[in-house]
Amino acid sequence: MGDMTELGIGIGWRPEIAETVEGLPGLDWVEVVAENICAGHLPDSLVRLRRRGVTVVPHGVSLGLGGADRPDPARLAALGEKALALGAPLVTEHIAFVRAGGPLTATPALEAGHLLPVPRTWDALDVLCENVRAAQDALPVPLALENIAALLSWPGEELTEGQFLAELVERTGVRLLVDVANLHTNRVNRGEDPARALSGLPVEAIAYVHVAGGVERDGVWHDTHAHPVPRPVLDVLADLVSRVSPPGVLLERDDDFPPAGELAGELAVVRRTVAEAAARREAGAGRPPATARPLLIGAGARVSGGPMPGAAPAAPPVSVPAPAPVPVLPPRTASASVPASASAREAVPVREVVPGANVRQRVGLAQASLLSALVAGTPAPEGFDSRRLGVQSRALAAKRAGVVAKVAPELPEILGDGFRPAFLAYARSRPMTGNYRRDALGFTEHLLAAGRPEDPVARQRLTAWWQDRSGSRRPGPVARLVRTVRHVLAGR
Repeated sequence: MGDMTELGIGIGWRPEIAETVEGLPGLDWVEVVAENICAGHLPDSLVRLRRRGVTVVPHGVSLGLGGADRPDPARLAALGEKALALGAPLVTEHIAFVRAGGPLTATPALEAGHLLPVPRTWDALDVLCENVRAAQDALPVPLALENIAALLSWPGEELTEGQFLAELVERTGVRLLVDVANLHTNRVNRGEDPARALSGLPVEAIAYVHVAGGVERDGVWHDTHAHPVPRPVLDVLADLVSRVSPPGVLLERDDDFPPAGELAGELAVVRRTVAEAAARREAGAGRPPATARPLLIGAGARVSGGPMPGAAPAAPPVSVPAPAPVPVLPPRTASASVPASASAREAVPVREVVPGANVRQRVGLAQASLLSALVAGTPAPEGFDSRRLGVQSRALAAKRAGVVAKVAPELPEILGDGFRPAFLAYARSRPMTGNYRRDALGFTEHLLAAGRPEDPVARQRLTAWWQDRSGSRRPGPVARLVRTVRHVLAGR
């Protein structure tokens, strides 16, 4: 696996708190959302932090390495360029899919605008591993992948989270970004025990750790990154640190930013939690590292001592239906023999059989069916909890409205209180197919084509905004209709 870069205690850098972040005492490093910066024009705040010796790590959200399609070379190249521009020791992404459909499945191409869970099946693992290897080959620095939070579970899963991550690391040598807030989220929403997941992790692969806040509503935990870190998440962090010394720990805060003093206080609580758990570990009072876990090696074979961990997840809270138990892994044809030790894994790169087109298509059809149910209103795929699908669908629409309001702040300014209900109504029948800026334009075209808003002054402002942002692209039928509306308004 190689030596990990020692990062220390850090915080997520966001433009809204750039000045506050620069003034935080004892800050070792920051993480920046890769899609929010340009390699050739870094924010001045990040440049100043780098000059002070603060490490900056780009954190991607749009690769979709868990999707059925192969990684987009352009996205990989852009991520690599940002890593080089920042002098970053590594880049990070997520074990998730963010889009589905298209030529592979002969279904409409859809964007989630969010990180969605990959099914923990052998097929999905085969596809993920090949995609990860492609990303590793294209990136100029090491890659680490984050476990995500989820509101729903896939039916028919074949591995636990710990088993899935251990096999991923064993096959690819990828590093892990362990988000303890996401482990807590999955405890509430999917009845999964964080301690069981931590026990199955290859701790030598941990690159760093995320900590974040959230809120529980109606028995569902929402990983908002907009609330202080609660005690249960800090407890999971302490459990992890009692097992191993992570190279870095980072506090994420994405919205509803508190005053500088409160943010510094949150960071101090994280730092204290890490220090206390580390002291207990060094005194021999912590949990032993999870080094005796069996390695699955594709065939589910046990190559180290001890029984296979029980696969059934811990009982969830009463308000959350228990997910189906994950069975002990069935025999599977191995395509490579993998040494059990970390040093041997470094010396002999593992290359499993490349998944065939039929495997990618199976994964792609399943993901497209789920995403279509979430964003296009198609029937729920068999085996999914329809209530949870509804919660996830509403959460996706709400996030979509929120991000559009951020990338196009003029729209809520022009539309006022009518922006959010109008956008949610638009989103119910029009799935996202591009990026959020394209989404904002599509929403505006929809309103203008319908003769909205009713206030002529607001409609004129919205028309001018659309014209300015749409540029010189060739007008389609809707654009031509908007021009007609503009001419009619001009003649009034």
